[in-house]
Amino acid sequence: MIEVNVQSSIKLTGTKIIYFDPLMMNDVHDADYIFITHTHYDHLELESIKKIIKEDTIIIGPFDIEDKLDGINNKIIYMKPLDELELPQIKVKGLHSYNLDKSFHKKEYDWLGYYLEFDNKKYYIAGDTDALDENKNLDVDVAFVPIGGVYTMDYSEAADFINEMKPKEVIPIHYGMVVGTKEDFLYFKDLVKESVVSEYINL
Repeated sequence: MIEVNVQSSIKLTGTKIIYFDPLMMNDVHDADYIFITHTHYDHLELESIKKIIKEDTIIIGPFDIEDKLDGINNKIIYMKPLDELELPQIKVKGLHSYNLDKSFHKKEYDWLGYYLEFDNKKYYIAGDTDALDENKNLDVDVAFVPIGGVYTMDYSEAADFINEMKPKEVIPIHYGMVVGTKEDFLYFKDLVKESVVSEYINL
C-alpha cells in the first residue's frame, strides 16, 4: 500500500513498513526503515521521526543527517549516490538528486534519490531534484517525482522526464505545501503520455 502524507512524505506498507522523508506524522511507531533524501526542514523533521521509530528501526540517509538526529539512538546507515545496499526484504541504490541551474540542492552535497526493489516492485523516489539524464533510463514500476517547481523540476519538466522513463505508475509529490498547486497536478497529468498518474496528496 502507498500513502503520501504531505510534500514528499511517503509510506510503503508491505512485508516491511518503509517511510521516506516523514513529515507531520502521528504517533504510530511502526517504521522498519526510514529513508531521508536530504536535510531541508520539509524532508528531515526530527519530531516526525521520533513518532514513527521503534526499537529496531533502521534509518538510511546522506552523511550530513548525522548532526540532525539528536537523541536518536537507532542504527543509521549512510549512503552516497550510486552506493548499493541490501537489507531484509529490500534492495536499495542511492541516486543523484540535485539542481542543474539552481543552488538549493547542489550536486556536491551528495543528497539522495533512491531506487528501491521491494515486494516485487521497483520504486524510484526522486528527492528534490531537476530532471537528470542519469536517472531517465531506470526500470521503474512506480516513480515519485516532484512537480512544484522553484526548488525542483516543475510539472512540465517532470512530465518530459516521466515520458522518457516510462514507469508503469507515477505519483507526483512536492507540491501543495510550499510551492505548487492542484492545477500543477492536473497540467502534469495531461502531459504524461503512457504512465498511469495517481494522486495521493489531497489538496
